[in-house]
Amino acid sequence: MGRAHEVRKVAMAKTAAKKAKVYSRYGKEIYLAAKAGGPEPDANLSLRRLIEKAKKEQVPADVIKRAIDKVKSGVTEDYEPIQFEGFGPNNSTIIVKCLTDNINRTISQVRPAFTKSKSKLGAEGSVAYLYDVESTVIFNGMDEEAVLDALIMAEVDAKDIVTLDDGRIKITGEPTDLYKIKTAIEEAKPDVEFDVDEITTTPQDYVELEGDDMMLFERLMDLLDDCDDVDQIFHNVSNYDDGEE
Repeated sequence: MGRAHEVRKVAMAKTAAKKAKVYSRYGKEIYLAAKAGGPEPDANLSLRRLIEKAKKEQVPADVIKRAIDKVKSGVTEDYEPIQFEGFGPNNSTIIVKCLTDNINRTISQVRPAFTKSKSKLGAEGSVAYLYDVESTVIFNGMDEEAVLDALIMAEVDAKDIVTLDDGRIKITGEPTDLYKIKTAIEEAKPDVEFDVDEITTTPQDYVELEGDDMMLFERLMDLLDDCDDVDQIFHNVSNYDDGEE
């Protein structure tokens, strides 16, 4: 019973840490969107969509409100994106995206994570070319022909439109066309609810890790998760459990 309690306690702590990380990420992104386009969601399309996405991921309303109130009260916080690319065990690759107000601090967090897991950071572009960055939208309630008509009417190009095994439609396009794709579908189907509407970073090929290689990769992921400035992590390890529901 004691052992089971400890295991559950550790699992709950990891879940809580992941939630805190999500809340922090959305707090920064909502602040930046409100700062760039104004704090009123009705007049700021980017902010409104970001708030909708945050709510889908169950970000508390208080977190959203605090981020917007910072802008309204004139609080100045300067966050900038920075991306790290690296190599893990046995041909695994990793892209780490950060949102930071202190680049030196971020580097001092991320670099040791790689070193301590026998991985190494690469130069800019050393890994990114192995990944596809695309707008991805997934939803229910339309067929491929209707979707194609809606996109044509809105003069939006899509890379691909496919029907998934469960009947949902998946649209992929250029990363800059995410909002155009969503708006075209919303105009054709005003009651649409998007299951996925984001810019995705997807590896072109995957690897599987076992034994010591997997242990080192898990250590790397844990250490990166502990870095406050790390926003998102992308990798090509197909059998790694990210712990997301």
